[in-house]
Amino acid sequence: MRRTVLIVGAVALTVCACSPPATDGTAAPTSGGVSPSPSAPATAPPEIPKVESPIDLARFKQAPCSALTKPQVGDLLGATPDGQARDGAAGPACTWVIPSTTRPLISVVFTNTQDSGTAKIYAAKGKSYRLVEPLKPVDGYPLTAYGITDERSMGRCSAALGTSDTETIGIAAEQSEANVGKKDPCDVAREAAIRVLATIRGGN
Repeated sequence: MRRTVLIVGAVALTVCACSPPATDGTAAPTSGGVSPSPSAPATAPPEIPKVESPIDLARFKQAPCSALTKPQVGDLLGATPDGQARDGAAGPACTWVIPSTTRPLISVVFTNTQDSGTAKIYAAKGKSYRLVEPLKPVDGYPLTAYGITDERSMGRCSAALGTSDTETIGIAAEQSEANVGKKDPCDVAREAAIRVLATIRGGN
């Protein structure tokens, strides 16, 4: 069976994970990667998806590059670069990037602290974030595209995968210039989320 290769690209991010923008020199995606300024309401609005089976992310926060295996990175990027780990303002993160002028990449960020999870993103809709759009859930876990602006037409998408009602995993993707417009970059981010979820649940 032929492997589907998803060429994605350059969001050098302090992704979602619903945390503040990077202050340590790490580039951040303009489509996301910052914390919505308002606090989430005490009672979440009914449209905010709930997580029925929370996942413990502790060991992945210690080793964020273990969120994707080399074969999974190959599926997404068409090559298997080593992950670049960092511990920035948003939390422990890892970025896989193919060195080139177009810098296709995938980045995953685990939040430093538990907060209000997906609810925090919805609370920022129309405020910090112009884009807040639910994507198809991944095996029952909510996935939400978000961004200060909507940069999908430029091949960029940040998404938050809800792993509990208090935590999300930030996932960002940017397509290479050659692939912009050929596939919705949020579909690419969802493909990455599928693989991250499989890994953190132990299914690889």
